[in-house]
Amino acid sequence: MQNVARIKWIKLGIASLVFILWVVWVGSFWLLLLYPLIFDNYITKKIPWDFWKKTKDGKKPSAIIEWADALIFALLAVYMINIFLFQNYKIPTSSLEKSLLVGDHLFVSKVSYGPRMPNTPIAFPLVQNTFPIINTKSYTSWPHWDYKRLKGFGNVKRDDIVVFNFPAGDTVPFKQTNPDYYNLMMEAGKSQLMRNQELMPKQPFSSDWERNHYLMDIGRQVIASDPNTFGEVLYRPVDRRDNYVKRCVAVPGDVFEIRSNQIYINGTAVDNPEDIQHNYKVQTDGTALNDRFFERIGISKADQQGIAPNYYLPLTKDKAEQVKSMPFIKSIQVEEEKPNGSGFQVFPFSSDYNWSRDNYGPLTMPKAGETVDLNMKNLVLYERIITAYEGNKLNVKDNQIYINGELASSYTFKMNYFFMLGDNRHKSADSRYWGFVPEDHIVGKPILVWLSLDKDKGFPANIRWDRFFKIVHN
Repeated sequence: MQNVARIKWIKLGIASLVFILWVVWVGSFWLLLLYPLIFDNYITKKIPWDFWKKTKDGKKPSAIIEWADALIFALLAVYMINIFLFQNYKIPTSSLEKSLLVGDHLFVSKVSYGPRMPNTPIAFPLVQNTFPIINTKSYTSWPHWDYKRLKGFGNVKRDDIVVFNFPAGDTVPFKQTNPDYYNLMMEAGKSQLMRNQELMPKQPFSSDWERNHYLMDIGRQVIASDPNTFGEVLYRPVDRRDNYVKRCVAVPGDVFEIRSNQIYINGTAVDNPEDIQHNYKVQTDGTALNDRFFERIGISKADQQGIAPNYYLPLTKDKAEQVKSMPFIKSIQVEEEKPNGSGFQVFPFSSDYNWSRDNYGPLTMPKAGETVDLNMKNLVLYERIITAYEGNKLNVKDNQIYINGELASSYTFKMNYFFMLGDNRHKSADSRYWGFVPEDHIVGKPILVWLSLDKDKGFPANIRWDRFFKIVHN
């Protein structure tokens, strides 16, 4: 080792510092046992790390070997970067317009809230859950690691735009992923019941929880019996569920409420995001709205609904005022969905919570360590927390609740939970329809838009140059 060049010792020092800091960050000190491999790679060279590139005659390895070497290194580097530092995310829907646009490519920071150790560590980089074209899993179910989040720069705050794994995406019919499996079961059960009244039980339901489970059991059978329509029903671990991006509107402990489209936290009205949108009913004097109008107002083809004289358009407050001032506009009015008492409009899908999309709550966000009383009325709120998110077994017998085989009149939350909404409030599938977002589903925080492409236009007109490296305002 006396003949080892100084530069190699310097490289070893840098690699050692990075490795030790990483081990401390991860908190698994048994990884220090791997340090001799790093030392050997730089100094002793006892292990032939490049054995597969060596040729018998000592000549330069073939181009295929060199390309394979570069590709493997690149994939490993991308895999580690995606786990611990950042990843790319593309906005697929209009749920956050006009704050973020369809076609925005986001730089998502994992260190803002602390990166998670993967539940499924053996996975192909750059693919969330399914290889395109061949439609096979991009990860292995074994080994499976429990949830662990490393230290980050902060915690999720109210009004942050957040990327997270879709909570209702644990079970997915492969050919039909929207709406989610649970809403799909409910709708299929209701439809089947309407077609065949003989399926209706003779005794009335004792609770909405019982009614919902009865409908979902029927719907589950419908989905399982029609693989041509729905495909194979798959289970996905937390880190392999689809990525969603929404705005966090309530954090653990908050009392969340919507009154006539206005959010209230702990009884106080909050400031709305600058670019928040609602649907407006727009009536013209008979004039048909053309492409020039929609482009001027900034409405994509997917959001253009209605025919003259009645249109239903998502608009910001400023755009609504602009439309109102146009001479051919007869009237313009924001939509407001009222509760109808059915119990089927929004989560938790119970007539005991007579809520709607635009008049919702009050609902308290679950907080780790806090205890709530349990009964058949509020079980619809907390069932998925108890079972799907926190891993308990729940049974109901004679209107008595049993958790892990024991009679339960209360429950203590193990994790924190958040409420997520889209800024395009009337065109967003969000927590109003599938409930709370657990802390272990949080992926990261969008920092900036590094590329933006308008899907309604062809190249190069589709490039939104003004959005390049635009900071995401949280």
